[in-house]
Amino acid sequence: MNQEELKQDIRRLARERDALLLAHNYQRDEIQEIADITGDSLALSMEAAGTHRRVIVFCGVHFMAESAAMLAPDKLVLLPRADAGCPMADMVTAEGLREFKARFPGAPVVTYVNSSAAVKAESDICCTSANAVRVVNSLPDREVILTPDRNLAQYIAGQTDKICHIWDGYCPTHERLTVADVQRARAEHPEALFMAHPECPPAVLELAQHICSTSGMYDYARTSPAKAFIVGTEMGILYRLRRENPDKQFILPTSRLICPNMKLTSLEDLHKCLQTLSPQITVPADIAARARVTLERMLAVPRD
Repeated sequence: MNQEELKQDIRRLARERDALLLAHNYQRDEIQEIADITGDSLALSMEAAGTHRRVIVFCGVHFMAESAAMLAPDKLVLLPRADAGCPMADMVTAEGLREFKARFPGAPVVTYVNSSAAVKAESDICCTSANAVRVVNSLPDREVILTPDRNLAQYIAGQTDKICHIWDGYCPTHERLTVADVQRARAEHPEALFMAHPECPPAVLELAQHICSTSGMYDYARTSPAKAFIVGTEMGILYRLRRENPDKQFILPTSRLICPNMKLTSLEDLHKCLQTLSPQITVPADIAARARVTLERMLAVPRD
């Protein structure tokens, strides 16, 4: 079966299984192409919660499928590659977070959605890269605990007057982007604007004209009059940026901006997943109940 035949059969199986195909912005181009919906992790989980389809196939990494399973408990949630994890999410455990919380009694825990359900269950509220500052500023507390991403946390700390206690985790992919990479790209493309994800190191963010989530990058590229952009996030975002803005140029400052976990899922994996309706992702009921509260609290924070 060639690639086009494979795509056709995936679509056939998705119809037969009553399945919604979700793909994260960092997935391979061909996975994004065949998906019903592409987006960031939380937006996709909310799509999962709102769909009438019986089956959710989440082309992403494990914590994303967990969130979908918690927000859509009546659906069958599948992750085509069970080994697609997130190194940053693995940098914090529920036990470790409990020990960290004991050092700052009373401080609420704000946990990035890029985390396991077990860690969310030990937290007070979640945030995304798009709403992190708004979530933190919505809390009445003077001190907060921010986990697991130190770069996002330092970005938040610069936008709030609260005392921030920061967990020392990070995204290995964004951490690979250096000041030298950005400076070289700017020298080669002086007309280009640099937009960066807040998971990038602080020194890199200082060079950015615009700091935003992946969804924010789509909006910024579409509405900005600029014709060239240096893109400070995982390379998978280029597929949609170029598709939506064919008259604009998007430059990756380094070839190291690639997440191996996000690139694990292939068309063959997706095809097999739909054939077998596995691997299924579930969350223990007690953990899911507590973790779901942190997501619901985040969703209840008023928008600007």
